[in-house]
Amino acid sequence: MALFAIPSLLPQAKPAAGAPVAFPSAETLSYNIEWRLIYGGNARLSLEPKKSGWESKLHLESGGLVSKLYKLDYNYLSEMEGQFCTASTDLNAVERSRHRETKVTYDHVRNKANYVERDLLKNSISKTSEIDIPACVSDVIGGLYKVRTLKLEPGQSTQVQLSDGKKSVSVKFDAQQREQIKTGAGTFNTIRYEAYVFNGVLFARKADLQIWITDDARRLPVQIRARMSFPIGSITFELQKEEHS
Repeated sequence: MALFAIPSLLPQAKPAAGAPVAFPSAETLSYNIEWRLIYGGNARLSLEPKKSGWESKLHLESGGLVSKLYKLDYNYLSEMEGQFCTASTDLNAVERSRHRETKVTYDHVRNKANYVERDLLKNSISKTSEIDIPACVSDVIGGLYKVRTLKLEPGQSTQVQLSDGKKSVSVKFDAQQREQIKTGAGTFNTIRYEAYVFNGVLFARKADLQIWITDDARRLPVQIRARMSFPIGSITFELQKEEHS
């Protein structure tokens, strides 16, 4: 399937009051996380235009019973160029008793990605690597933004170049069917997409990943669900609030 052209990604002008805000534009999306039908935490994903591209921040933390079982606190920063080609990522992650920082620099002149992971408790480098990358590669967050710029109808698909700094792959995204989804932010007409990032493609874990994106100019990811094998099961992100500046 041929790739779909990515439109010009200049910051959007503010629409008239009450009009939908077309993507891409500055936004903050807040989600509740559900694990096995119980509250699991919350996430906040923001996008801001910068002089030469975009900056995205993701804050994710576990809550309720899940936090007592497995405490998570992630702060992730992705710096991207105009077409959501990733320039660098920075992850500060607390997982139970572990605390690590992972930095990836994407050199689009040399077509290399440099990966450095530090153990912040031991103040030591735990892993470094360098891999080859294509001319315009995205991290997972940048890949989601790329897909949001495309108008894929059910039955259509595309390939997106993704990397986590340790591996670089071409990931297939399928547009499957239209569905109406209700979350804390409202009721939305969406198209459901399947993203084939698991099962050894980018991530080794066996899982299915589905994303529900609104069928309008906003292209909001209102629901994201990963179905994993036992004992984890399903993890669902549901949009609770949408803000635009």
